[in-house]
Amino acid sequence: MTSAPDRRRLLKLIASAPLAAAPLAHAAPAQAVPRAAPGIVKPLPPGIFTLRGTNAETDFAALRDTGPLTPADRFFVRNHTSTPVIDERDWTLTVWGSGLRGRRPVEFGYGQLRSLPSVTRTAVVECAGNGRSLFTAQQGETVSGTPWTLGALGAARWRGARLRDVLDRAGITASAVEVMPRGLDDEFISGGVNLGRVRRPLPVAKALDDVILAYEMNGEPLPYDHGFPVRVIVPSWIGIASVKWLGDIEVSDTPLVSPWNTQFYRLFGAAHPAGGSAPLTRQTIKSALELPFGATVAAGVAMTLTGRAWSAAAPVRTVEISTDGGEHWRPARLCDTPRRDGWVRWSADWRPRTTGRVEILARATDRARGVQPERTVHNTQGYLFDAVVRHPVTVV
Repeated sequence: MTSAPDRRRLLKLIASAPLAAAPLAHAAPAQAVPRAAPGIVKPLPPGIFTLRGTNAETDFAALRDTGPLTPADRFFVRNHTSTPVIDERDWTLTVWGSGLRGRRPVEFGYGQLRSLPSVTRTAVVECAGNGRSLFTAQQGETVSGTPWTLGALGAARWRGARLRDVLDRAGITASAVEVMPRGLDDEFISGGVNLGRVRRPLPVAKALDDVILAYEMNGEPLPYDHGFPVRVIVPSWIGIASVKWLGDIEVSDTPLVSPWNTQFYRLFGAAHPAGGSAPLTRQTIKSALELPFGATVAAGVAMTLTGRAWSAAAPVRTVEISTDGGEHWRPARLCDTPRRDGWVRWSADWRPRTTGRVEILARATDRARGVQPERTVHNTQGYLFDAVVRHPVTVV
């Protein structure tokens, strides 16, 4: 930790640029890491990823052979702009704001952060818009935003420092009510308006509970596209809370706002309050089949259906499947021990009897008595789709 920056540096920070941002973004030469797609560093092979603007969605069927954790080379990419290539030797985390003792900023270097006691958490990171395209394809409703199918998520083993420990060392006070991590990626422009760098408030209670500042993913340093050198991991919450490429954290004794909890990531529409719902926090309950949409299978041939189910509220308790469009249901086998913040793989045997188009359904129930509904209540930005998915298959 170091002493407070001078007034000029602090004014620059408060004006919206993290102290470390200028020397860090794109610090490595452009030719050092080959680009497979504009703004994304890692290769994005067809059959594994579908490109969606600045983002890359994992094809869910490509998870079938990956085990309980999603390898980094198959983990989805959600970028508002482009992936910065940052040198950890230059990286600094600045913690600042009215919720600190003396209101003096405190800095942590990469080595200092790694010297703090570490924790490891296995957690799913899932975009709030995962499944968005199904509002239209399955429910006939219009929504805006990236048309994800079901692959805007992944599960990994994250290792890092507790946010609680960082805030304690920075001098958080009892009057602090919210903290707001901010990333080091480029400023985001929407509709011609510069909204600044990605940032979103967290209540202090959540920040001091289970949030970590991760520097490892599945036992390796974070890949560039997934937040290197340090990202926030907020278990069970929507993915936007897990800010990548962390540069600074504001600690405030008054509530904080950003476009990512006012303009975005709230529920708007006829079924919601006129000014929108409260900012979204926890994810929902879902299940998905590891089979391409519209797959062709052979009649009379035994096969094993596989998939995954997950819930942000509690461990998954059961998964049921239907191979006749929802007329009849039977239990699937759970292949993993259900745990909080993770997912479970499931399987079920099936021998198609007749030819034609069928719909396979999977329905998850969690230990908090949550169960997937038949329909998700519409919202204009297409968040939190949690309905049972009607997965089309053709039997020949």
